Amino acid sequence: MNVLFLCTGNSCRSILAEATFNHLAPAGWRATSAGSQPTGYVHPRSLALLARQGISTAGCHSKSWDSLSVTPDIVITVCASAAGETCPAYLGPVLRAHWGVADPARATGAEAEIDAALMTAYRILRGRIEAFFALPLAQLAQDKARLKAELERIADQI
Repeated sequence: MNVLFLCTGNSCRSILAEATFNHLAPAGWRATSAGSQPTGYVHPRSLALLARQGISTAGCHSKSWDSLSVTPDIVITVCASAAGETCPAYLGPVLRAHWGVADPARATGAEAEIDAALMTAYRILRGRIEAFFALPLAQLAQDKARLKAELERIADQI
């Protein structure tokens, strides 16, 4: 199964999610990330955080959803729509879920505050990904309505 983590710029949150998902993924599951208006760069603090966590960033780059090499089975948006961000709407025939996370790339203040915002986003995404992999995925892959409900439950609880 292919999962797409989608946001607007594809420079921070969706990159964190892609790399973390692939680091934790069992056989048969793979993630990529993309943006509707990609920035063209990955936020350097995202790469540094992933490296500190022992997560490979090989292949991570900011890219458009127009250049995906595979069609996703699941699309998870990670923009924080409650914060006034507009989440892109993927138009393909896929299962969609929303895991909104505040954008740490927009964090301001002292270095420690910016790093804390990034770590908060990472911890939320990692917690949701770990909860996802704790699900009975073989069963849920056959029941899209239940899988969508589980994805929404995860977003609500973590």
